[in-house]
Amino acid sequence: MVYFIEGVMTSQDVIVTYIQDAEAAERNFEDTLAAFAKTGEQDVVKNFFGRASTRAKTQHQRLETRLRELGGTPSTAKSILAHMLAFSTTAAQIGQNPDEKNTQHLIMCVGAAAAEMAMYESLATVAGTAGDGVTERLARELQAEEKDDFDKAWALLAPSAEDSFTAALAKSANA
Repeated sequence: MVYFIEGVMTSQDVIVTYIQDAEAAERNFEDTLAAFAKTGEQDVVKNFFGRASTRAKTQHQRLETRLRELGGTPSTAKSILAHMLAFSTTAAQIGQNPDEKNTQHLIMCVGAAAAEMAMYESLATVAGTAGDGVTERLARELQAEEKDDFDKAWALLAPSAEDSFTAALAKSANA
């Protein structure tokens, strides 16, 4: 929760809002990745999503800890909004074959990881400018973890797409 004193936001208030945004995004991403880990046909991709979901859980827990240290609390409204927006991206997958889902999920994961790297860049910059070294270090740590997730998802993307293509052709030939 952001507190305003006579209409003036403090630097800590700004940092709290950034952390609330990041915490809500990570909470949503944890749930989305856990769902991705249960769908599709490619075990290597599903296993990656399971590990990434576990990492996202530790990320939102660390963010919540920092948020509480600064006197803030997680934003239920931001968390609900993040979850609603996640459903809009999966709606485009309606009608896809199960073997295509893993590739589509990897595409969404790559995009989300890139967005989260940018989110942590903003948080680190704001925290650094405000002199909050603890939050800045946390943001850089989380940013590096997102980069690792991005790299792993990217490395899986082409093989997943190739496998999906091959599976689709095989099903078509057998129909």
